[in-house]
Amino acid sequence: MIFNNNTAQQTAELLLQINAIKLETKNHFTWASGWKSPIYCDNRVILSFPAVRNFIKEEFVKQIEAKFGRPDVIAGVATGAIGIGILVAEAMGLPFVYVRPEAKKHGRQNQVEGFLQKGQTVIVVEDLISTGGSSLMAVEALRNEGANVKGMAAIFTYGFPISEEKIAAAKLDVYTLSNYENLIKKAVEKKYISEEELETLKSWNSNPSEWGK
Repeated sequence: MIFNNNTAQQTAELLLQINAIKLETKNHFTWASGWKSPIYCDNRVILSFPAVRNFIKEEFVKQIEAKFGRPDVIAGVATGAIGIGILVAEAMGLPFVYVRPEAKKHGRQNQVEGFLQKGQTVIVVEDLISTGGSSLMAVEALRNEGANVKGMAAIFTYGFPISEEKIAAAKLDVYTLSNYENLIKKAVEKKYISEEELETLKSWNSNPSEWGK
């Protein structure tokens, strides 16, 4: 993973301010995977705050060009990254496609929606990386269509070892605007959480699949 510390801290603070990231150390969330968690990240909320979405869009554009160079196409991962992906593509003057979790069962049975030519270079925009499974399925779908996936840019990652192992195995370069470490640091600094709650969040992050059972 590639990080810019200033951007990571700014992004974490903004996500906390708009309640895109919710911290509940007593009433735990249940993820789609079944994992119990004291944290829940919903970056779709960003789209409802013009100043925040503009910051995220501009940071994506800046960092994509700096880290990966200018691609032919921006691809968003459905559904959470479609909105922000379109904003990034528009700002860069590039075509946009999006990737479904699986191919449609009807019509053209597409998994990649939009116009994509074989050999085109693509940057994948993602809102959140947790275990990395859905993000890498999108990358695989694009590669199966003949795209040259140059990398992925995501808003936030939990930084789980399982996701980092999968990303390394997929030979994918990933840049994220912020991560769990910076989020917790900012949450303590701005008094969103107490020292006791911090210990709970650290405990969860060390073994999230078993935590709360």
